[in-house]
Amino acid sequence: MPLSRRSFTILTASAATAGLLGAPALAQAGPRSWVRPLARAHAHNDYEHERPLFDALAEGFTSVEADIHLVEGELLVGHDPEDLTPSRTLESLYLEPLRARVLANHGGVYRRRMDFQLLVDIKTEAESTYAALERRLRHPRYGFLFSAYARGRVREGAVTVVLSGNRPRTVLSEQSHRLAFYDGRIGDATDLGPGSDARLTPLVSDNWTKLFTWAGEGAFPAAERSLLEEVVNKAHAGGQRVRFWATPDTPGPARTAVWKALVDAGVDHINTDDLPGLAGFLRAKW
Repeated sequence: MPLSRRSFTILTASAATAGLLGAPALAQAGPRSWVRPLARAHAHNDYEHERPLFDALAEGFTSVEADIHLVEGELLVGHDPEDLTPSRTLESLYLEPLRARVLANHGGVYRRRMDFQLLVDIKTEAESTYAALERRLRHPRYGFLFSAYARGRVREGAVTVVLSGNRPRTVLSEQSHRLAFYDGRIGDATDLGPGSDARLTPLVSDNWTKLFTWAGEGAFPAAERSLLEEVVNKAHAGGQRVRFWATPDTPGPARTAVWKALVDAGVDHINTDDLPGLAGFLRAKW
């Protein structure tokens, strides 16, 4: 069932809400859209930054993560229920700004076209939350933004929505048309590689510490390096991208060593809360 919160008041006037969302988003849509995008940069818990989405875009990130809760019909963004406020909706923080940005750039999140991922981590019950999300994604105001699956084919859009957290796999797999995709798990043999279906599961993710003991100190054990390469090669053979969370994220040599190993192995999305730190690392390497 959708999450309820005591003394929670929903803001409802749709015309007023549209006005509130439109102007700020348009004002911020273009100033740094010229930045060179970074294909591997993923903003973990992006909504916790001072300017959700915009701080990531200013650094050239091409993937951002938003945790959502269904609360009395609204999709609110935050990690835990106590973090939620009525003004921090998925529309206000992500959908409306992305719409403005894509319109300003004539079809792309950046002027230099590159795939952009919105990783939506569902925190409340899977099917009801996805149903509410799907209504937003299909709205005429936003539908043109998104990659779509229809009649066995994927049409690439400016933004690809991938569902993590509480993922309604059965619902997604049975839909003949959808605007969202599934974040698989590396530890699940049915999700990883050619035996899976990248039209449903274009991304596979997992907790780094579940698969690897190395945290950047000393040499990367040969067996673990081989496992990392095997995972990436298998995913890429199936047309999938790879992401790990819970990698070291405290500035220092250990984090740099892990980031370098991830890049060298071909990991597609490097997870961080330190946006300038990762951007600086990626730009210095290339």
